Amino acid sequence: MRISIIGTGHVGTSIGSALTRKGHEVIYGSRNPDSARVPNGAKVETQADAVKNSDTVIMAIPYSALSETVSSLGAAAFSGKTVVDVSNIYNKNMEWAFGFSTSGAEEFAKLVPGANVVKAFNTVFAKHMSAGMLKNEKLTLFMAGDSKEAKMRVQKLGEDIGFDVVDAGRLKNARYLEALGMMNIDLGANQKLGEDIGFRLVK
Repeated sequence: MRISIIGTGHVGTSIGSALTRKGHEVIYGSRNPDSARVPNGAKVETQADAVKNSDTVIMAIPYSALSETVSSLGAAAFSGKTVVDVSNIYNKNMEWAFGFSTSGAEEFAKLVPGANVVKAFNTVFAKHMSAGMLKNEKLTLFMAGDSKEAKMRVQKLGEDIGFDVVDAGRLKNARYLEALGMMNIDLGANQKLGEDIGFRLVK
């Protein structure tokens, strides 16, 4: 697939490097392409061009930057595309910013009504996103979305990386995935388990 990754931080480059190794064409989108830190040999364009030139867009930027980014590029730029939201939503005290009546993914979807939004990757620490494995076990990649076709795309990407992909249902179930993502962060940081942890659904 041709995939654009908006954001050139640890999350974006971890996912992008893995997908590149699996033969996918990855384009990084940056506000400042000339100074963006991307893997050697990686293609980097403006955010607008990266979105335009791909069918699948991974939003690897903080939730707080999503609204500004959509406003800058225009909601129409995402129309008809599979758009993956990987963010976790927390406030300045590193506490979960939503309850169970909505989610960050649902609020993001309102900004891009023509896109097929899928919540995924947020329950995994960035260091494990490039392999989908931890201690010789596959990690579970949960995803939630309303488009079957879009989820099939994300499932393919997750499986190519090495994850065990689990369909967690409609996009509204991102409310639970975002809570699980915050639990992962809390276990790693506040409970001092570190980042060499991850979730696996036994089935």
